Amino acid sequence: MAEESGKPAEDDWAAAMAEQAQTESGGGGADAGAADDTVQMEQFQSGSPLDEGENPVNFDVIMDVPVNISMEIGRTSINIRNLLQLNQGSIVELDRLAGEPLDVLVNGTLIARGEVVVVNEKFGIRLTDVISPAERLRKLS
Repeated sequence: MAEESGKPAEDDWAAAMAEQAQTESGGGGADAGAADDTVQMEQFQSGSPLDEGENPVNFDVIMDVPVNISMEIGRTSINIRNLLQLNQGSIVELDRLAGEPLDVLVNGTLIARGEVVVVNEKFGIRLTDVISPAERLRKLS
C-alpha cells in the first residue's frame, strides 16, 4: 500500500519537473514569467472596484480584521556580546538623526511617516507622509 500512496506524489513530482524543463528550454524563460507578473500587476493597478457591471467589491468584510501597527524611530545592528552588556542607562545609537520622521508600519509594511506628538499626556503620531498604494505595490515587486 505504501507504493500506491507514493505513486501520485511521484507523478506530481514528474509533472512539475517536466513543466520546469519546458520553461527553461525556451518555452518561456524567466523573462516570460516576469512579463506575466507585469501584466497581472498592471491589471491589478488599473482595476476598479466595479467589475464590468457586476456588484461592487464589498470592503466591509475586511474592516474588522485586526492588524499590528507600530512606530519605528530607528534601527541598529549589534553583536550579542554588546547586547549582553547593555544595562539601565545604556545608550544605543540608531540609524536616524534627531528630528527625522518615524516610520509607521502595519504588519511590518511601511505605510506612512510621521512625527511624535503629545495629546492629553499620551504619546501619539501625526502622519506627515502617507505612502501611496501604487508605491507600496512597487516595493513589493
